[in-house]
Amino acid sequence: MDVCCAYFDPDYENLNERIYGTRVNVDNDSCGKCTVVNVNSRNDHDLLLEVLEVLIGLELSIAKCYISSDGGWFMDVFHVRDQEGNKVYSKKAINYIEQAICTRDSPRFTVTRSNELASRPDVAAHYTGIEMIGHNRPGIFSEISAVLAEQGCNVMEAHAWSHKDSLACVAFVSDESTSSPINDPNRLASIQDHLGTVLGPGTSMDEDGHSARAHLLGADGLTSHPERRLHQLMFSSKDFDGHPGKACTAFPMLSLDGYKKGRRTVVSVDRCNEKGYSVVNVECVNRPKLMFDTVCTLTDMQFNVFHASVSSRGPFACQEYYIRHRDGHILDTADERCLVVKGVKAAVERRTCEGVKLELCTENNAGLLSYITRVLRENGLTVTQADIAMEGDKMKNTFYVQGISDNKIDMNVVESVRRELEPLPFQVKDDELLSRGQLEGEPVAERNGFCILGLLRSKIESLSHGFRLSSLQGSLAL
Repeated sequence: MDVCCAYFDPDYENLNERIYGTRVNVDNDSCGKCTVVNVNSRNDHDLLLEVLEVLIGLELSIAKCYISSDGGWFMDVFHVRDQEGNKVYSKKAINYIEQAICTRDSPRFTVTRSNELASRPDVAAHYTGIEMIGHNRPGIFSEISAVLAEQGCNVMEAHAWSHKDSLACVAFVSDESTSSPINDPNRLASIQDHLGTVLGPGTSMDEDGHSARAHLLGADGLTSHPERRLHQLMFSSKDFDGHPGKACTAFPMLSLDGYKKGRRTVVSVDRCNEKGYSVVNVECVNRPKLMFDTVCTLTDMQFNVFHASVSSRGPFACQEYYIRHRDGHILDTADERCLVVKGVKAAVERRTCEGVKLELCTENNAGLLSYITRVLRENGLTVTQADIAMEGDKMKNTFYVQGISDNKIDMNVVESVRRELEPLPFQVKDDELLSRGQLEGEPVAERNGFCILGLLRSKIESLSHGFRLSSLQGSLAL
């Protein structure tokens, strides 16, 4: 006899999504200083992080945020501003926010130097991805760049962070001669072997037994946002337990009661017994992407955020998260609470480094990154953080640099670097250091590194705004 089964409509599985789908409203009228982004959806704990990825991709800062996801419904309210501190009036940006959050599969966009919205190339799908974890030391990013250049790799995009004694880097490279992904197993093994040698401080293990390694992803690329992946790599290397390194130190804590020199980011964990939540409170210096960094770490530690409140007042920020573990339990033991405190504190601090910010916008030429970082290292400067990405037909290189010996930068050193990089137009930015100097009440001109601006501002106008391969080759020949 034939067995009869009840008919099941395959569209029924997505019925709730189609009826109660994600709704996004971008409002420029209800708030005088910020654009308000409202997100409503049936409960999906992954949605919060995806919304934050969209907002930080457009370089929007979050001045205030409220989150609630009880009763099977998810509601977010974000108060955001652009890089100049204004509302978001660009129709293209508003349409992108609405579409990217609702569909979750829209192509990524980024903000260019001219503050325009431009499509971001999907390097993860077209080039060879490399993940690196290593022991942080002065000049290590220069050594990594040199290895990639020696192996015939052209860096199309790279992001590197250093925190305490750990370094993490995500890079996307192509073959220097063919501009295509590198798929040859023997060549990939050689690249991985050379990088592994550089990443370990003379041995394959650090003092805590954590292996330094380079992992080749091939042409498949990353499955997550590059900056989220950096958080994951740093957390896996237990950077929160590391010793403060000479190459990077976190900013002191700025509390809401006033500046307290030497005090760092404050993280605490409490309990809300009435509702069965653990409550994570964070007080720290306000900066872009702060909420993204915190939510990344909580998510990767397998916690769901049910409620949250984020606010900023001047240079300070307060964050409050009501969380549960994905299996439903709250933080019952002291060890669990301690791990969350250390993990969230590291997430806040690892992106924020002291130092001078250098920006260079050049042609995309193989070996250029190795050349720039070598010049910096030979002049006693080390890269503590780096972001390299295509912007149109140009390559935007952003570095945070410090002195190798004492973290200070002398004006004569920068003048020497300027002479060696003469064909390359570059700018120096120090917004974060400026705010620190003003809060401490010190004259800006007296702080280490600020004399650099006076020196370079007179030079920047005379720098060439175009870079040609022949100029680079001539410089390399020296």
